[in-house]
Amino acid sequence: MLVPGVSTAEIDAAVDRVFQQHNATPLFKGFPGKVPFPAATCISINHEIVHGIPTESRRIEEGDIVSIDTGCRIKGWCGDAAWTYAVGEIDDEKRHLMAAGERILEIAVEAFGCEKHWSAVAGRMMQEAKRAGVSLVEQFVGHGIGREMHEPPQVPNYTNAVMRKEDFELRPGLVLAIEPMVNAGTAETRILADHWTAVTADGRPSVHFEHTVALTADGPVRLTAGVGET
Repeated sequence: MLVPGVSTAEIDAAVDRVFQQHNATPLFKGFPGKVPFPAATCISINHEIVHGIPTESRRIEEGDIVSIDTGCRIKGWCGDAAWTYAVGEIDDEKRHLMAAGERILEIAVEAFGCEKHWSAVAGRMMQEAKRAGVSLVEQFVGHGIGREMHEPPQVPNYTNAVMRKEDFELRPGLVLAIEPMVNAGTAETRILADHWTAVTADGRPSVHFEHTVALTADGPVRLTAGVGET
C-alpha cells in the first residue's frame, strides 16, 4: 500500500483489519493523552519522528519516507514494532539516514545479547550514530513489554550520568521494545498542535526502527520478526 496517492488513513484501516482477523487488540487506539490517540497505527512521514496521526487528507508522495509504528495484544501478550519505508526513489540524505537507523537497531539487538547492562548497549548505539553523522532522539525511549505495552524498565537509546543511575541488568527473560528514533540533523523535537505528532525541530528527516526482542539463554530473539520485509 506504500505507493503515491494512498492515504495514511487507508493504511491504518488495513492494519486494523489484520488485527481483527487475528483477534488481536490494537494497543494504540484510545491511548490516553491530552486527547486519546485515534488510530491503530502511528504513521509519520519525512520530518515527523513518531506519533503521526493517520488521516484521509494525508497522502503519500513519491520520495517520502514513511514510518509505520503499531502494537497489539494477542492471547494476553503485547508486541510493538515500527519500520521506516521508502516510497519510490528517495534522496541521498534519506537513504543514508535509513541505513544508519536500521544499523543502529541491529547493533542494539546484537549488543542486547552480549552486554551485561543496558547502558553499554546504548553506548554502542551512540557510537554508531556519531560515526554515521546522525542524532538519536532523547525525548522518546523504548520500554519493557509483556502483558502491558509499557512496562519497566525504560529503555533509552542514549546514555549519560543521569541515565546510568537508572541502568538495568540484562538477563534472560527480559523482553524489551528497542526503538531508536534517528534524525538527520538536530536531535531536538517539537510537538504539533494535534498534541501527538513529534517532528524534528529543524525540519530535516527522521526514521524509526523498532523490534520487540526477548533475551533468552541462547541470545536475543526478535518476537516481531518479519517487520521491515518487503
